[in-house]
Amino acid sequence: MYPLLTVDLDHLRQNVRTVRGLCASHGVSVTAVTKVFRADPRIAEVLVEEGMSMLGDSRVDNLARLEGLNAEKWLIRPPMLSEIENLVRYADASLNSEMDIVRAISKECIRQNKKHKVILMADLGDIREGYVDYDELIEAAVETDKLPGTELYGIGVNLTCFSFIQYDTEKLNELVALRIRVEEAVGHTLQVVSGGNSAAVDLMLRGGIPEGINNLRLGESVLFGKERAKYKYLPDTFSDVFTLECEIVELKEKPSLPWGTVGVDSYGKKPEFTDRGDNRLKAVCALGKQDFDVETTVPCDPGIIVLGASSDHLMLDLTDSNRSYIVGDTIKLKLGYFSTMRAFTSEYVTRKYKDELNSK
Repeated sequence: MYPLLTVDLDHLRQNVRTVRGLCASHGVSVTAVTKVFRADPRIAEVLVEEGMSMLGDSRVDNLARLEGLNAEKWLIRPPMLSEIENLVRYADASLNSEMDIVRAISKECIRQNKKHKVILMADLGDIREGYVDYDELIEAAVETDKLPGTELYGIGVNLTCFSFIQYDTEKLNELVALRIRVEEAVGHTLQVVSGGNSAAVDLMLRGGIPEGINNLRLGESVLFGKERAKYKYLPDTFSDVFTLECEIVELKEKPSLPWGTVGVDSYGKKPEFTDRGDNRLKAVCALGKQDFDVETTVPCDPGIIVLGASSDHLMLDLTDSNRSYIVGDTIKLKLGYFSTMRAFTSEYVTRKYKDELNSK
């Protein structure tokens, strides 16, 4: 049964209502990102029930899991040529930056007798996906608009995910200016101008998103109640939608410092240790980096110190906890974005919904 990942759907509902309401008050629609939880249909169903009419994921396989839900599905990573058939089958829209791929989408749309919406991405400095040559983007928009089977749905941008270039009004005004140029070139209004991710939420709340930006692609804000520019939690949200319990397999008093010659870890870095004394109550838990991300995880017991993890072992210091633990007890951890993603990916982690546990 352990490690056990628990999903609190009631807390998720509250997050969705809060974030959707905040965005609506600023004239911004939300594409709720499902990649963190591998598009688990029951979790995605909560998003749709609470008014999220657009769902986004970076994997076509995940979008296939959402097939029965009444929502528009976006692929939010540029498609691979090798997956175009399934892209057209399972996705209603996709973010694109290569015309060879858009042309392939057009051909597949003809074959499947379907329509596919194309959002062209502009690179505004993060040097990840998107056109740097904006004249080329305009040419791509004109061609996309004329291709059979494809619909020029809009334009978009992504920042803070690679170079961590921050959102600001000046950059988003560049996107609005591109919108105007595209609309003049194709002769009609774009339905979507997608201004980014959860790192743009703080700017939105400060009134910094210019008129003309009408969409954000949000995962962390919806699922964890957190904006990513200043890493602050939003009011009226919960940060504990996802928790993970792991079992103690060893509990002993040990010194806080190792002894012997310290070498480097798997990444070539020499680990550092804090001297907290010689007699510390330390737990080893059956959980490792294969199952979660130690840097984005916080123990629910505030007296527990996370010391680190290897691939299959989690080391904790329980000395300052007000609770008494024995071997076989479990430790509950509150998961962040990357830790949740890894827990959903690991086949060794059992998943349950809180309402199921409460009903037993």
